[in-house]
Amino acid sequence: MNTDTQTAIVTGASSGIGFAITKAFLALGFNVVGNARTDQRLKAAAAQLGDTSRFLHVAGDIADPAVAGALFDTAITHFGFVDILVNCAGAFIAKPVGDYTEEDLDLLISTNLKGFFYPAQLAARHMAANGAGHIINITASIAMQPNVRVPSVIPALVKGGINAATRALALELAAHNVKVNAIAPGVIDTPLHEPGAIEHYRALAPSGTVGTTSDVVDAVLYLVRSSFVTGVVVPVDGGSTAGVW
Repeated sequence: MNTDTQTAIVTGASSGIGFAITKAFLALGFNVVGNARTDQRLKAAAAQLGDTSRFLHVAGDIADPAVAGALFDTAITHFGFVDILVNCAGAFIAKPVGDYTEEDLDLLISTNLKGFFYPAQLAARHMAANGAGHIINITASIAMQPNVRVPSVIPALVKGGINAATRALALELAAHNVKVNAIAPGVIDTPLHEPGAIEHYRALAPSGTVGTTSDVVDAVLYLVRSSFVTGVVVPVDGGSTAGVW
């Protein structure tokens, strides 16, 4: 990792895993440009971060290429360069395949797939031209090890595709010194889950536990510190992807 101050773009930065990553980057002295759907949510997140001189934010739907463009324009204008992109924005809907609606499909493809592609495309162009960078995609362990107790064909389809795209993009950008990796969390204790649901989810991992946002942050920090790891998908899931249990 460079000794100079790093600049990161984090999507889904206002809560849960994205907020925890943003907070950790700021604690390391990084600059962060965060995204969430609404300015209200980003301002509430900024209020929890304290000193926000190194935290700028751009509200809007990350599936809109104009919003992705505004994130990069803001980062480059204010900080000069984007060292790290963390694609964390996402939606998850678990239900039997026959129960998915067209609206479910549109939301999952828009948020998860377009929300990954447009920022990753801009990061690839920018980082390749500058000869350095890290792209980290937050996917899901359910795409690597399906679980009949959490039927989720469309999330598996989209997140599994991003896992494959991570490896392809890592090879495409390897000669430009740009590292591309993914982290596949299992069940993480975040506001995404309904009250009381966490106790149910403990049974969905061999360890009988759920993860914390700090577990995912640790994996992110490992990847951005590494100069020799690219094209991998790191499960952070209490052993769920190890096999059937």
